[in-house]
Amino acid sequence: MRALLVGDDALLVEVSSGQDAQALHAELLRRRAEGALRVREIVPAARTVLLDGLADRARWAAELAAAPVPAVPARAGELVELPVRYDGPDLAVVAEHWGTTAREAARLHAGTEFTVAFCGFAPGFGYLTGLPDRYHVPRRATPRTSVPAGSVALAGPYTGVYPRSSPGGWQLIGTTDAVLWDHTREPAALLAPGTRVRFVPVEEA
Repeated sequence: MRALLVGDDALLVEVSSGQDAQALHAELLRRRAEGALRVREIVPAARTVLLDGLADRARWAAELAAAPVPAVPARAGELVELPVRYDGPDLAVVAEHWGTTAREAARLHAGTEFTVAFCGFAPGFGYLTGLPDRYHVPRRATPRTSVPAGSVALAGPYTGVYPRSSPGGWQLIGTTDAVLWDHTREPAALLAPGTRVRFVPVEEA
């Protein structure tokens, strides 16, 4: 791990993989819950974890830089089930990339338990990991100018759900009516880092 001082009271910890970032994030949350770490926010990303509002940055920078990456914790986060219709315009493309049929691709995706690695891009958008390496898919060569809200999509190692209509270059495999972001709800985001997610297929009425 490499720890970098950021701004007046933040520390950015760099690790070598997304899995390491998830493990470090879980460990830092555990330390904060136990009272061993005083920090305002702990924000994971693809290969970093930001500690914002951190007391005694120099000590933590030295400690984290010298420490081994913690073990990946057992999946213990809250489980959220998202109903999904596997009707996306890119489902056939994804199935071809996986060497299977569209029906089987939907079954494989729905049979996977995902974990929210981090959030970003838009409020409520979670980057979900869980698919084996052989099921990673490239982004579209030409992004769409408008992707409908509720679109379930794949890109690289991630699955995501668009919380609102926006441009996007991910492969669209389905749609959900779940509300990913609602500013009147507490918390506003349905998905948070560490949340476990399963997609539950639904049939059109």
